Amino acid sequence: MKRLLSLLLCCGATLASALTLPDDRGRPVNLPKSPRRIVSILPSLTEMVCQLDQCQRLVGVDRYSTWPASLSKLPRVGGGLDPNIEAIVALRPDLVLAGTSSRAAERLVALGIPVLALEPKTHADVQRVLGKIGQVLEVPDAQRIWRHIDAGVSAAAQSLPPSVRQVRVYFEVNRGPYGAGEASFIGETLARLGAKNILPASLGPFPKLNPEYIVRANPDVIMIGERNAEGLMQRPGWQNIRAVREGRVCIFPVAESDVLVRPGPRMADGARLMARCLAEKAPGAVKFDQPQGKNAGGKA
Repeated sequence: MKRLLSLLLCCGATLASALTLPDDRGRPVNLPKSPRRIVSILPSLTEMVCQLDQCQRLVGVDRYSTWPASLSKLPRVGGGLDPNIEAIVALRPDLVLAGTSSRAAERLVALGIPVLALEPKTHADVQRVLGKIGQVLEVPDAQRIWRHIDAGVSAAAQSLPPSVRQVRVYFEVNRGPYGAGEASFIGETLARLGAKNILPASLGPFPKLNPEYIVRANPDVIMIGERNAEGLMQRPGWQNIRAVREGRVCIFPVAESDVLVRPGPRMADGARLMARCLAEKAPGAVKFDQPQGKNAGGKA
């Protein structure tokens, strides 16, 4: 009986033992136990927690975390770049999930709140971060989410006709303009779909561009979110871009744009949206609409 009790105590101590792991800033994060009250201020990390069936641990999120819909009931604590520290502290979290560029990390750590800073920028990053969050939440086989994502991207690629191969694409993530380069998770998805990104990896994942660069590159297809598409036809020189001139512009509504720009569990959905755009707008597609003002190219 004493031996059994000792074994149970030993196993219990193992399950409740403290966890120390490095975050993407290279700093060790010490957790005395698996966190039960989590605040997430990066949407992609929020979505990962929920896809791992641990949404119930979230007690607060940033203003941009909108999926799944159940998050609408949670308190909002600002954004990653303008967090409301007082609101976060008031929620008594035992862990805050944040991006590496968040301005909250140092202050929260100083207040005794652990911060795990993670920054998924590539497919490999998403796989790695899923594993790390799964480890923190004690979720076995968190990589099953990655396998589902990977299979979904492959299926989207297989759905496209050979004519789409090597279509030259510009994907705008922000009206800076900032584009998604080959080195980004968006660029990697485009490559798996067979498209050719006009922004080489040497420019970085999400480079800020000289607008003339896009005009000179003259992409065959442009992908852009509805938030950034206003005034598209009035951009200097854009009327001469082949994609604009021939109506090969996919304007994604807000909900779809959010799916596309978040490196997380919905990346397979994003791949399907990009595949649909390529199937409809690539040169050689059966039908396309001539761009007209704000809604150039129609909604993908």
